Amino acid sequence: MSYLFHIENCFSTIDEIVALVNEDEPTAVFTFNQTKGRGQYGKTWIGKPDQNMAYSLAVKTSEIPISNTFLNYYTAITVRNFLANLTHNVVQIKWPNDIIMNGKKVCGILIEKKTINQNEYFIIGIGINVLQTDFSDLPKAGSILSATGFSFELKAFASRFHRALIRRFANISSENQILEDYNRFLFRKDQICVFQIAKMRQNGIIKSADSSGFLWIELENEGLQKFFHKEVEMLY
Repeated sequence: MSYLFHIENCFSTIDEIVALVNEDEPTAVFTFNQTKGRGQYGKTWIGKPDQNMAYSLAVKTSEIPISNTFLNYYTAITVRNFLANLTHNVVQIKWPNDIIMNGKKVCGILIEKKTINQNEYFIIGIGINVLQTDFSDLPKAGSILSATGFSFELKAFASRFHRALIRRFANISSENQILEDYNRFLFRKDQICVFQIAKMRQNGIIKSADSSGFLWIELENEGLQKFFHKEVEMLY
């Protein structure tokens, strides 16, 4: 069993879920009008009203039998699989946790820890662009509709997404399987790409992500190197 709440509008579902958490069951909140959504490293995640979904799931940390890094990987895999099964299109994971559909970013993930009523929770925030078509100011972004042509009724989409997530979090894969799946779906893996490292651009090939959250890249000039979040940017 789980609890799912729909909020007409809010600043951030990550903040709203704090007051709604049920201590006995996973609790989730979603809205189609989030005005101050948070992304990785202080960035914002803002979508057009009534075109996209912002969703947050609260799960006790004691119920997650994998490390923080693997929770990030597993969440990305779960969202990726849901969208791939839903649309039968090419869906990949751009390290560390953006979801790419037919070359466009359609989803971002942010995971935080919060203490609520003396219990520690993971708050898993997920933003999915569903129906938006105007991304003139965000050339790398897209939505399910703009990337695939598929249109979904938002409330039915949110309910279906929630059920899929709850099923997957009730039966979390082993860390070995998670790492294998994550690397299998890694965006631009084994392809020549251009990377921005500090103020330099360099060609390289993504080889793998590892169990500590590092991305390993075979660089044209420096050979095999590992990078953590924000130390390297793929230009595409």
